[in-house]
Amino acid sequence: MNNDDKRGGRGLDRRHLLQAGLAAAFAAPLGAQAFVPRGIASGIDFSEFPLCRTASDAPALTGAPRKLKLSWNAGAVCLAPVPVAIEHGFFQKHNLDVELVNYSGSTDQLLEAIATGKSDAGLGMALRWLKPLEQGFDVKIAAGTHGGCMRVLSRTDSNVSKLADLKGKIVAVGDLAGPDKNFFSIQLAKLGIDPVKDVDWRAYPGNLLNVAVEKGEVQAFLSSDPLAYLWLKDTQYKEVASNLDGEFREKSCCILGLRGSLVREEPQVARAITQALLDAAMFTSQNSTIAAKSFQPYAPKAATLADIEGMVRYHTHHHHPVGDVLKRELKAYADDLKSVQVFKPSTDTAKFAERIYVDVFAV
Repeated sequence: MNNDDKRGGRGLDRRHLLQAGLAAAFAAPLGAQAFVPRGIASGIDFSEFPLCRTASDAPALTGAPRKLKLSWNAGAVCLAPVPVAIEHGFFQKHNLDVELVNYSGSTDQLLEAIATGKSDAGLGMALRWLKPLEQGFDVKIAAGTHGGCMRVLSRTDSNVSKLADLKGKIVAVGDLAGPDKNFFSIQLAKLGIDPVKDVDWRAYPGNLLNVAVEKGEVQAFLSSDPLAYLWLKDTQYKEVASNLDGEFREKSCCILGLRGSLVREEPQVARAITQALLDAAMFTSQNSTIAAKSFQPYAPKAATLADIEGMVRYHTHHHHPVGDVLKRELKAYADDLKSVQVFKPSTDTAKFAERIYVDVFAV
């Protein structure tokens, strides 16, 4: 992808960009809030779904629609398949009545909510979830959902043009324990750069990361979409790296977690919600304009429909591993987290991956 494609067009007025940042930062209120979805407006030919024919052999849920709560971050554009699944009937097809819960508390609180039945399932970043899951929450990872959405940005006129250039630099992050810092720390370590000693990470409010680089307080900053995408529309910024570079283009960064008791006691329900979300993800990858319209009510005001569509196309919604492929990805991430001292050196990553994942299609 060239720089013009990444930036998506002309520069924006800085005040508008700041407003976009504030809108994104506050799109999800503290704690949890239920959403009342819009009515189903589907004209989809469901004969093409599920795409996984093994899953289609499973008996359909019967009786009254099974009510479930699904936790998500409504401001995360990479989760566009969620409103797609609501609006276009993917949950309904599987006889599910899904209530969306916008959750922006800590990851520990979210995982505890899923484990204790306050929520039945949730979506989040693998590199944010894996460390808390090391503590033993009763949450099972059923699928990866997509790749992409994390980026390193710098000023266009800076001498930071590749990830290795972060050595000896000050880098702004929204969260010192965030998935973007973990991801790019891992990549730096693979380049032989010690992310602890060789980079000075500084925490700033997520919507003011660009201000830090404008003031010269930092030389680069980490951000995720939609903020990162909107900032890249301004020609004073450039993308230095993303989590779609190299081998990671075909790896998932976001995952679906299910309540452990749901998997054990109602495996058909666990399989149904997983399949519905995977089919919605594939539909999103094939119909970016429709998906963008479904997500638009949750997007920052400054993001146009074309912006949202550009982000939907950029994220790899066609990639959603399950089963052994998912387990291998989870183990690989756990190994990476050991390499940057996030996981304990004593952690057996193979046993860890085996413990936290579930193949709902083999149940």
